[in-house]
Amino acid sequence: MSAISIEGVRRTFGRVVAVDRIDLQIPAGSFCGLIGHNGAGKSTTLRMLMGLLHPTEGKVRICGHDVVAEPLEARKKLGAVPEEPAVYEYLTAREFLEFVAGVRGGGDVGKALEDTGLGADADRLLREYSQGMRRKTALAAAMLGRPPVLVLDEALNGLDPPSASAVKRALRAYVDEGNTVLLSTHVVETVAAVADRVVMLAHGRVVADERVADIGKDGLERLFLERIEATRAR
Repeated sequence: MSAISIEGVRRTFGRVVAVDRIDLQIPAGSFCGLIGHNGAGKSTTLRMLMGLLHPTEGKVRICGHDVVAEPLEARKKLGAVPEEPAVYEYLTAREFLEFVAGVRGGGDVGKALEDTGLGADADRLLREYSQGMRRKTALAAAMLGRPPVLVLDEALNGLDPPSASAVKRALRAYVDEGNTVLLSTHVVETVAAVADRVVMLAHGRVVADERVADIGKDGLERLFLERIEATRAR
């Protein structure tokens, strides 16, 4: 059974087709990078996985649970960071994570703070945090309880290089435990550095699905540019 299953999914907004009948299976223990140009359909796809949008057609499943028909079961298997995460500004990071742990039924708050490099600032109010620190807090919340699937939309945006490096290591260790990470980003170098597999969207369709080891880190940017140019020529 796939950790993430997307079957014949189409999503429209009026006359605009944001996602055009894509199929994607991501097995457990995978680190998959999702790349594409602005407007390619990345965020729409991830929002459907998070249950924030329903597909116009097709099925989306998390660990076998349909996100539309079985939303509670799907959410129990999922940790997610949307493109613009929200936090409670008048709580400290520690209080916020303790609240999330209570809602989710448990979780190691100390480890989540350590993994995301927030330990020294854990008792500051979130309203005092930079955007990068808020993003790390949202990522720490997503990892609480060690859900088997993490879906991250531009989760490394706004992080300084040391923080980004620490988060990448934490995510790699998360996958090594047997969990699955799907990371959307427009930074090809990030995917090359951490992912095992790369899926590329263009104009709402999957135009590449490759193992990073097969194309090499240098080949990923070339593949990206070639496929973008090919879709423009159609």
